[in-house]
Amino acid sequence: MRSLDIGATGMLAQQMNVDVISNNIANMTTTGHKRQRVDFKDLIYQNLTRPGAQSSDVGTIVPSGLQLGLGVRIGSVYRIHEQGSLQITDNPLDLALTGDGFFQITLPSGDTAYTRSGVFQTNQDGEIVTTQGYQLDPNIVVPQNTISVEVNETGEVFAQISGQTALQNLGQIQLATFVNPAGLEAVGDNLFLETEGSGAPIIGNPGDENFATVRQGALENSNVNVVEEITRLITAQRAYEMNSNVITTSDEMLQTVTQLR
Repeated sequence: MRSLDIGATGMLAQQMNVDVISNNIANMTTTGHKRQRVDFKDLIYQNLTRPGAQSSDVGTIVPSGLQLGLGVRIGSVYRIHEQGSLQITDNPLDLALTGDGFFQITLPSGDTAYTRSGVFQTNQDGEIVTTQGYQLDPNIVVPQNTISVEVNETGEVFAQISGQTALQNLGQIQLATFVNPAGLEAVGDNLFLETEGSGAPIIGNPGDENFATVRQGALENSNVNVVEEITRLITAQRAYEMNSNVITTSDEMLQTVTQLR
């Protein structure tokens, strides 16, 4: 019976669906996290009678045919890069992006990673780094005698130096955008890597056309909607139960057949 295999594919697909929803809920408080969603695809169809086939020698055509589906599979798990809400922290090195774009981070390997998490600190050399100690790109160094740091909406970083009246310009934060941000590869620690699917990064300054602006003293919250995720979780659970009922019913039908005498 095909229904046994079909029910199994449905249960496996809903298991992965629950895994994705669980990851979204687990990261509901992760700074800059972007929720994921599962895309389902139907499996190959078995053509018992192909639509459009001739049904007689006088040229009559079968209008719809007879096709039997063989189940479901996960087509993709894609990330939704919509804006998250902002949380005010009043920490001068907490930076939130409003709009499209990613901060550029230099990894220890020399590769460039991208993130929406603007949780930055300074290391022992005064360089602005992530909580893992990875440098912001372009590299910006805060002098030791700095009283305060200011970052404007266009990403310019200024320092109030002790004994000086004028602010000192420390550098310019640059952002990267992608034609297809859903194609970025997530590697953990709120970091993404470029792939062929994402396309090459487009570099620009905050506030430029199609680039986000920077908000100092704030962080971007996760864009996970808890109510929506719980609703999807309930739907996935019910779908899993119904697919298991298909397998149970098929088993009972086979049992009836084996008991025929």
